[in-house]
Order: sequence, then C-alpha cells, then structure tokens
Amino acid sequence: MVSGSDQHGTPITIRAEQEQTTPQEVASKYHEEFLNSWRKLGIEFDLFTTTGTSNHARVVHDIFLTLLRKGHIYRDSMPQPFCSKCQRYLPDRYVNGTCPFCDFKEARGDQCDKCGKPTNPLELRDPRCRLCGSEPQAKTSEHFFLRLSAFQEVLLNWVKQQNHWRQNVQNFTLRYLEEGLKDRAITRDIEWGVPIPQPGFDQKRIYVWFEAVIGYFSASQEWAQLHGKEEAWLPFWGPESKSYYFIGKDNIPFHTMIWPAMLMGYGGLNLPYDVPANEFLTIEGKKLSTSRNWAVWLPDYLERYSPDPLRYFLSANMPETSDADFSWREFVRRNNDELVATYGNLVHRVLTFTSRHFDGRVPTPQELDASSGALLEKARATVGAVDSLLYNCHFRDAAKSAMSLAQETNRYLDEKSPWKTVKTDREACATALFVSLSSIANLKTLFYPFLPFSSEKLHQLLGCEGTVKDEGWGYHQLTAGQKLAAPEPLFTKLDEAVVAEENARLGQTPSQTA
Repeated sequence: MVSGSDQHGTPITIRAEQEQTTPQEVASKYHEEFLNSWRKLGIEFDLFTTTGTSNHARVVHDIFLTLLRKGHIYRDSMPQPFCSKCQRYLPDRYVNGTCPFCDFKEARGDQCDKCGKPTNPLELRDPRCRLCGSEPQAKTSEHFFLRLSAFQEVLLNWVKQQNHWRQNVQNFTLRYLEEGLKDRAITRDIEWGVPIPQPGFDQKRIYVWFEAVIGYFSASQEWAQLHGKEEAWLPFWGPESKSYYFIGKDNIPFHTMIWPAMLMGYGGLNLPYDVPANEFLTIEGKKLSTSRNWAVWLPDYLERYSPDPLRYFLSANMPETSDADFSWREFVRRNNDELVATYGNLVHRVLTFTSRHFDGRVPTPQELDASSGALLEKARATVGAVDSLLYNCHFRDAAKSAMSLAQETNRYLDEKSPWKTVKTDREACATALFVSLSSIANLKTLFYPFLPFSSEKLHQLLGCEGTVKDEGWGYHQLTAGQKLAAPEPLFTKLDEAVVAEENARLGQTPSQTA
C-alpha cells in the first residue's frame, strides 16, 4: 500500500504566495499533518512518500525519455495564458472562467469542478487571472506534448472490458473516450516541479498532471529500495498483480485514460485493475470547500472525538455510486443507534453477564439447537460475504453486512434470554453465551477494516493473544474456558447538543475552532 503527497500542484504555489513562504515549506508542513492524521485515524501505509524526492524525479525522467524515444511525446508550440499585469505565464489553476462544456462560471483552467471534464485555460470563457483578476492574453511558448490521440482506440477497447469497474467510473470514461482524445501539453512555464531532462528548457517544468500519477510507480520503487531489495517492486507491476487506485471522481480521467496511456506507451507494466472512484461528499447539504472553510477539519475532529465513529460513518455512508452527505445529526445518530446501541451494547451486556455468572470465562456449550447453529453459520457466511465485498470495493455493503450480523446476534440473545435461563437451565444459558461470544469474536474481525481501535480493544477483552491482524482474516471460534478481561464499553454515546455545537463551528478555520 503506497501513496504520498503530490507536492507540485499549483494550489501549493498559490498558498506559498499567500503566506509569503516557499512551496517546499508549504508542502512539508502539510505532508507532516497528513501523516499525523492518518496515524491517528488508524490508516497505515507501507510507504507514504512525496513527489519531491530524487527517486521520483529519476523515475519521471525515465518515463518521459522512454515515451519521447518511442514517439509518444513530441515538441510543439502553443499559446499559453500570460498576465501582462503580473508579468508571468499563468499555470492552469491560476486562471478561472466559465466552463465551455457546462457553463459553470467558476471553472478552473485545468478542470471543471461541476462537469469533471479537463479544460484548457484558453478555452474558458471570460478568463481571469486568479492573482490580480485581469484578463490574461495568449502568448506562444514551446512545450512537450503527450500524443494521447494515438491511444484513443486501444483505450476504448480496454475500458469496454473492465466490467468489474463501478458503473459510474466506466460510463464516465467511455463517454469521454467516445468524444475523442486530444494531445495534451505535459510541460509548463513554471519554476516549481520536476525539471525537464532536455536542453533549453531550464525555465520550464514537467506539469503536475503528468508526473503526479507516476508517483505510484516511483513510490513502489522507493519502497523496494528501503527494504534493501532493488527489484522487489517488479512483481507488483507484473501480470500476476492487480493494482487498485482509490480516488475521488474528479480524478477519474487521469487514472482511467491518461495514466493507462502512459503505461501502454512505456510498456511492460500492468494497467490499473480497478479504479474505485467515489462521488462527492457534501457537508450539511452544501459542497465541501476548504477555500471557503466549509469543511470538517480532520485534526479538529480528532481533538474531540474518537476515530472509529468517523471511520464507520464515512464507510457506511460512502458515496460509491452517487453523492452522499455528511451531517452532524446523522453522525450522532449512527454513533448512538448503531455503534453504541446495536453493536457496543451487545458486546458489553454479553461480556458483563458472562463475567458475573461464569467466572469471566467462555462457557462450555452443550449440543447446539437449530437457532444456535444458524447464528454461527451466519457468522461464517458473513465472513465470506464481507471478504468478497471488500475485494470488490463495495465498502458500504461490507459495513452493512457486519452490522447485520450484530443485529442478528441481538435477536438471538433476546430469544435465548440467558438472564432468565441462568436460573432455570444453566447449560442452555452457557450455550447461548458461547454462541453469542463466538459471533462477537467474528464481529471484531469483520469490523476491523472500519473500526480498528474498538476491534483491537474487543480482541483484548475476549482474552485473545496478539492482535487482530496477527489472528488474520477468517472465521474464528472461541475456546471454552478462555479467560475474558474485565468488560469495558467499546463506544461513547454522544449528546444531542453536539449537533448544534459542531454546526456552529462550520465555516470557521481550524485555528478559530481550537
């Protein structure tokens, strides 16, 4: 699992100019914040690097020169937006205007946020310089171009075969391909980025949209180097491996067309197996906008709440096929009704009851009746079902399936009523608790991808050795007589007042909400 910070995006240079600092200082600051937030959220990478390393530049140069040698990159001149007031060429994102495809008035020079199509700053209607607001003029400049048009048919045939992709991803890509691909410039008149390995281009750089996707490839090579095995990356880019690219829908074109074209042109590397792009997540019914401070800031959230409830909400409400909304009211409801009342309460009452009446040990069961056997079979089947759902990137359904087993275990527990049979039929009571605990033992595995911290806590409460990851994925059966730890609640119920408090914070900067 490799990823990293794309350091050469123009938002970084814009922020650096606003803060009167260097792009590198901005990039380094946020890279550390990203890493810190991922760790607190329980998100782990084998390597989380940046596109600012010498290794990345080396790999980018290798791909650039290979594509150039094969004729997939060529040199040509093109008009570039030039601001006479600022006396500079303007990178794409330094130009705003009206989208030529959908008439959205706040389109960027590289892509329209509304229709998702890549744009050219000089194609925008009523263009304006983001820095000073004046209208840029076209000025000719020499650059290198990727011959995307040459990959039109081969890409179209390849995408038509990717029937395991999410329908929205495949349909979006096919529509775009059927309209026809155009060659795109891969260099710009900027000073921040990977140098161009050609003489006479010292004042220009390889443009971010071309080199950022190469970060996946360069990161895998860096990972191999860090492990002391220079060629350890090779199996992951061969025909036996399946690569997954987790992105937002605004990045679909770069991962289903441009990056595959680059890989095809380079040769010898496997193409993306799946590109599970999510649709947009709105905040309280409005489009998320960090520039307008309409956002829930992750470091701010982590100061006040546990990571698992957020992980669960975003998984259960993931915008896999259509836009979804984050609201604090729904966040509180899911935490209280699903995590606390359905799952957490199940675990706590079973562990508490077992601790009190069976000396804190897993009871020895008798012969299982039909309903007991059915619940364990459901647990076994759910492990297999969730495994398949995760493999096919249906995370929302995977979370729903895990919660369904918790609901079924609650129904079983109510049916068996061990708090009654403990006085009248102790063997039946022991059997019901054993079955319930066995189901719970599998719930900690099923929920681990979504709730790693509470799953690890439950692992210890059940008296299991090592960690959940050590135990591995699969159906798990507890051992009769196994010693349980003193029970503790897995989750905390949130007060309804949280909704009003957090909505009041919206629109404020992280420093204002500290």
